[in-house]
Amino acid sequence: MNFVGAFLGQEVATTVSDVISPPEGSHGLVVVAAGLIGAIVWNIATWYFGLPSSSSHALIGGLVGAALASGSVVAWSAIREKVLIPMVVSPLVGFTVAFLLMLSIMWLFRRGHPGKINRGFRLAQTISAAAMALGHGLQDAQKTMGVIFLALLTAGYASADDGLPWWVIASAATAISLGTYAGGWRIMRTLGRRIIHLDPPRGFAAETTAASILYVTAYVFEAPVSTTHIITSAVMGSGATKRLSAVRWGVARTIVTAWVLTFPGAGLVAAAVYGVSHFALP
Repeated sequence: MNFVGAFLGQEVATTVSDVISPPEGSHGLVVVAAGLIGAIVWNIATWYFGLPSSSSHALIGGLVGAALASGSVVAWSAIREKVLIPMVVSPLVGFTVAFLLMLSIMWLFRRGHPGKINRGFRLAQTISAAAMALGHGLQDAQKTMGVIFLALLTAGYASADDGLPWWVIASAATAISLGTYAGGWRIMRTLGRRIIHLDPPRGFAAETTAASILYVTAYVFEAPVSTTHIITSAVMGSGATKRLSAVRWGVARTIVTAWVLTFPGAGLVAAAVYGVSHFALP
């Protein structure tokens, strides 16, 4: 479903490719590469500590950091409207919707047998998890497509009016699918157990909420939101219906701190990489 989702739209990719306007030629490619390296370094660091930080915001933060270091044009209005506002709003919506959805599930099945309910929601989670995987491919694969297309524009191999080449879509779809298949068990354990131990109904509520938000933000707002932020906040929201103390808020605070630091952290790494590359390369 990750793979299929990547073929379902190009709106988010267009938004990402418009975030900065690097100079043409090799200098511009250095800017784009520095932005990518900044994002990769930040992602590896947060993965090592098991923190579900946002690859999306690391990517955009890296591009902005490299652009500022190089004196390139940064589309601040697009970043404010398409990145920063959704970055704050989407987790709040995810928490609230998941909380309300889980309350509805609890009320609807209040007289049911717990064992039967859990078995039913285990099957339902097959659908909700697939729906979220589709949304993950729709959102996150497009961000990679946007960066590849930005590199093609910078190198003069494409114009702004061109559509995404098929090989760009296929390569991004393949990469995100292989990355998901390869695992990420530290982050999975954090989401599934360290915040709160999810039972099937709460897992269904969190996944359904996250999938819905991913589709709406991609198709309606064309905003590159963070899949990580949305599913994490949805897990917190559905878990809070058990009791507020059931959520490990200390772990949640650590995650939120990583969210806040992602954009500037990746940007600083990218700016440093650009500085070294600019002076080291002819």
